[in-house]
Amino acid sequence: MRCLAAMLLSALIVPATASASAPCENADGSLPQLGLPAARAATLCLLNAERDARGLAPLRASTKLGRAAQGHAADMVDRGYFAHGNFGARIARTGWGRHRRTYTIGENLGYGSGGGATPRAIVEAWMDSDGHRANILQRRFHAIGIGIASGTPDGAAGATYSTDFGS
Repeated sequence: MRCLAAMLLSALIVPATASASAPCENADGSLPQLGLPAARAATLCLLNAERDARGLAPLRASTKLGRAAQGHAADMVDRGYFAHGNFGARIARTGWGRHRRTYTIGENLGYGSGGGATPRAIVEAWMDSDGHRANILQRRFHAIGIGIASGTPDGAAGATYSTDFGS
């Protein structure tokens, strides 16, 4: 599995939760086994468990950030690349920051195959990476969009994840 270093961006362009003690249902399932809604829910549950264990408020699912994240995950698989690109513009196009004077955004990407493509494997890989962990545990972030596409940028079977965070 490869994970690209996380990026955190401050821009002037302007709920599902879980506790650390509660197990996250479906965390070890694959995207084909779970389907997209359950895979997203398991990923959010795991991320919020990490935050809860450190006394941080849970992230809430955002439809607009989810649209940006899902489109990016699918685009990386379809076009065979693995990069953040201009995620600020991608998020702005959803209208997410339209009524905010300022906001902070971040993005984590990851992909894997076999057992490395489950929500748990991806979240564990992110937590083992300083930059990805910083995004997950950023106090200012309160919203998240989770995108998961079937396949990998290198053409293998598996799953590609994109999470867009916002404050």
